Amino acid sequence: MLIRSVTLTLLGLLFFTGLLWAQDYKVDEVIIAGTRRVDPGMILTAAAIAPGPAVSADNIDRATQAIFRLARFSDVRVTLEEKDGKSVLIFTVVERPLVRTVKFAGNKELSDEKLRALMTIKTPDLYDATVLDRNIEAVLRAYKEAGYYAAKVEPQIEVTDLNEAIITLNCIEGEEILIDSIRFEGNKVFTAKELKKGMETRERWPLSWMTGRGAYQEEVLNNDLLLLTDRYFDQGYIQIKVHQPQVTMIKENRYLDILIEIEEGEQYRIGAVEVTGDLLRSREELIALLGLPSGELFSRKKLREGMMKINDLYADEGYAYVNVAPLSKVDPEAHTVDLTIEIEKSFLVVTRKIAITGNNKTIDKVIRREMVLNEGEKFSATKIKESRRRIQNLGFFEEVKIATEKADSPTAMDLLVEVKEKPTGTFSLGFGYSTIDGFIGQTSVTQDNLLGRGYKGNLSAAVGSKSTTYQFGLLDPHFLDTDLTLGFDLYRTDREWTDFSKKASGGNLKLGIPFSYNVRSFFVYRYEEKEIYDVDPSASLSIREQEGYSTLSSIYASLSRNTTDYRMDPTRGSLSSASIEYAGLGGTEKFVKYELDHRHFYPLFWKFVFSAHGRLGYVQELDNEPIPIDERYYLGGLNSLRGFESREVGPRIKSVATTDPVTGATSPGGYEYTGGTKVGYGNLEITFPLIEESGFKGVIFYDAGNTWAEDQDYFSDVRHSAGFGLRWMSPLGPLRLEWGKNLDPREGEASSDLQFSIGTMF
Repeated sequence: MLIRSVTLTLLGLLFFTGLLWAQDYKVDEVIIAGTRRVDPGMILTAAAIAPGPAVSADNIDRATQAIFRLARFSDVRVTLEEKDGKSVLIFTVVERPLVRTVKFAGNKELSDEKLRALMTIKTPDLYDATVLDRNIEAVLRAYKEAGYYAAKVEPQIEVTDLNEAIITLNCIEGEEILIDSIRFEGNKVFTAKELKKGMETRERWPLSWMTGRGAYQEEVLNNDLLLLTDRYFDQGYIQIKVHQPQVTMIKENRYLDILIEIEEGEQYRIGAVEVTGDLLRSREELIALLGLPSGELFSRKKLREGMMKINDLYADEGYAYVNVAPLSKVDPEAHTVDLTIEIEKSFLVVTRKIAITGNNKTIDKVIRREMVLNEGEKFSATKIKESRRRIQNLGFFEEVKIATEKADSPTAMDLLVEVKEKPTGTFSLGFGYSTIDGFIGQTSVTQDNLLGRGYKGNLSAAVGSKSTTYQFGLLDPHFLDTDLTLGFDLYRTDREWTDFSKKASGGNLKLGIPFSYNVRSFFVYRYEEKEIYDVDPSASLSIREQEGYSTLSSIYASLSRNTTDYRMDPTRGSLSSASIEYAGLGGTEKFVKYELDHRHFYPLFWKFVFSAHGRLGYVQELDNEPIPIDERYYLGGLNSLRGFESREVGPRIKSVATTDPVTGATSPGGYEYTGGTKVGYGNLEITFPLIEESGFKGVIFYDAGNTWAEDQDYFSDVRHSAGFGLRWMSPLGPLRLEWGKNLDPREGEASSDLQFSIGTMF
């Protein structure tokens, strides 16, 4: 049989003459060859070419392109053959392999899990070289972010007999390349040191191997360019140009050098300022609210802040869709910027519906009662912000979002409160340690959101080498759905001090009455039966006289004010309280105790927070009864003056040396701390994040204060200490490790003290 074959390919057709392009072919049959997974019928349907006496080369070309567009083949060949007297047009396809597996090799610095998360190649799916290239680029970016700037990725594709592909990405990581130097050219206004302070990108340092400082990340560096631009804009340099950095490998390709060129331009000030449009306040009030008077240096930051204040002013009046737009006119000769703030207030908006989602445990009313903006009220941006802060202050949620949604009517808006709950109950069984109580074995069950209604309950027991405590308490912050707080505690303690031991059993009943969200009064009735026992024979007369049983019946009243931003971990605001406790409602113990306490928080830079705390107290005799030894004031330890032993700051008596009549051994005299009737101390602290995501913080502090006897004046003698420490909200509870230096040690005192506590202390 004679078989003639003519091959028609796109490449060959390009070299044929125009006459050939016009040539038609007789085609008796069209078939598809080479398929393994793809249905030939689907290919024929896509090709849309039928047998006929005159099939043109153009028809064949379009059919070939249609088959390619199916994106399932790496090659398509076209032949025209004669078989058994028929002209057969054959499309021979080469199917793209099916990707079964993507593997990684050579990767040590980046795990398989991290690299696999970057992959967009689906398995199983057809191999696509373009998709593979994009995945390789993603892997290279990840290596650059990790500091491996010279990393390479070489793909290896293995195709099996079943036309299935195994892709292996071979990672050649090389050495980590850090930034050795960041340089600037053209900067005159700011020094290089000042500019570097405003950047997140940093040069390497000796501890880069541990902290990762000095790693090159292109996205971070690009954001730094914007930060540098903003810094100039905020000082009036509106013509500033910060060019793309030149990144060069230096020192035998071991480090990077970054050069940033800057064109500063001239400094501009504010010229004329005007406010136009829908004015809710006078022109002068709105310009003052903007905070950019004529003659002041132009600042983009201040302009944004001023516009936001104007926006909030209108939004608080119900104009949720207010548009505040700045128009500027630059005078290059006078170096001024004229500002015109255009205000379009739109229309009044009311809050139609408030929907709450995400609260699987907490009932709606616990969240809804913290909302300052209620349904039916006019829209207020400030009230929305305050509502979010109050819900966050409950301490029940990891995240709180309040979003606005357009309602059916253009004059109405819905609010969507979305919360993400966090565990509010804990069960702990373990061991802790403090420098005050020694080792403690403890178990406790606490719940800050009992039954999802916001009740606070606790049941705990702690047994240590120096103390034993059992406690049960329950508190309802909104008794009977009012703003009243009602609760109680029952407890039993047994604590050993240096000169005596104390047992106590009792309880209290609490009532809280709010005057506002930030101001609250508390009333507590306390009843306690106690015993002072195991008194040291060499203790002072004031202690030995109180040995035995006594009862306490007192009423405590306080007034407090809390303006902190986040009550779980404040960064700004203050806490103030004044209290009085009267013990004399029956019982054998009688006294009056007055106390003032204030703490203020100030945010600094880089999430550093400065806090100042001061406390004053006075306990007064009543009916000529001596003040109970355990109600006197003692300082020293983690919660008052660090650097001093617990309860070893204040009036003290030196005991005389004693001789054992049997052995004749002599014990030197020590000091007995009798406690003061007056107290005054202060603490200055700066806290700063060490590992922010873990809540690990550092602290430096300065403490000063003392306690004084009745015949001494306040601050007649002040003790001082300073030091540093670590704090961490660990799974066991708050951890504190703080070292304090006694700045004026006296006889019998250590020059410093390291104090540590972990776990729940009762």
